[in-house]
Amino acid sequence: MTQNRRRLELAMPWLVIAGLLIVWQVVVVAFGIRPFILPSPVAIYEAFLQYRGPIMEHALYTLSSTMIGFALGIVIGGLLGVIIGSFRLAYAGLYPLLVGINSVPKAAVVPILVVWMGIGQPPAITTAFLLSFFPIAVNVATGLATVEPELEDVLRSLGATPLDILRKVGLPRTMPYFFASLKVAITLAFVGAVISETIASNDGIGYLMIQSASQFRVPLMFAGVFVIAAMGIATYVIFALLERRFTHWATRREQQHFGGG
Repeated sequence: MTQNRRRLELAMPWLVIAGLLIVWQVVVVAFGIRPFILPSPVAIYEAFLQYRGPIMEHALYTLSSTMIGFALGIVIGGLLGVIIGSFRLAYAGLYPLLVGINSVPKAAVVPILVVWMGIGQPPAITTAFLLSFFPIAVNVATGLATVEPELEDVLRSLGATPLDILRKVGLPRTMPYFFASLKVAITLAFVGAVISETIASNDGIGYLMIQSASQFRVPLMFAGVFVIAAMGIATYVIFALLERRFTHWATRREQQHFGGG
């Protein structure tokens, strides 16, 4: 029973996607919706096959921009999270600034980045970074804040330094928050890269979609959307597996509840 339920859970996302695509195809055919308004999944697949070469080139460009910006977000966001979570003065001074930066629409920032960096990959990398570092910093800081003051007092009485407490208690306690933030941040990084490419780039999925829209190639636009969604899901799954691998001790009760080992 447990194995069957586990197989069903693994199959559910594919069943839901297949069901939605079937309903989409039936609705488009039944109501005679024209492709330039809403293309059918079959038309989108045909557009992908026809332009798969250019689509994959643009997809790799977007993927590289996203991953570079995301890597910067991990490094800088992680360091800021450690600083904010470890020092109250840093929290008081930096956290409102981070909230302010994160609240600015990134589409409004891209033109400024173009003035500074020119068009192309640098603005896309920077936009991906700006969207990805905030959830990482906040979750790392939150993880450090969950360390009980009583536990810190006991460790200090045993001669532990602040660095010892951070290394042996704070950082391990932060890992579930950190890996959870990576799953959110990677999807936001894709959003940032595509936003920049639609405004200031001659390459990438965002650029491909803008060019397709100007030529009313709506199936090609949707093919670009599906490709970026597939890359986002794939990277999300990778970090979900890493989360399970490195923080299984924090989620084993949930896994047992849902039939895991």
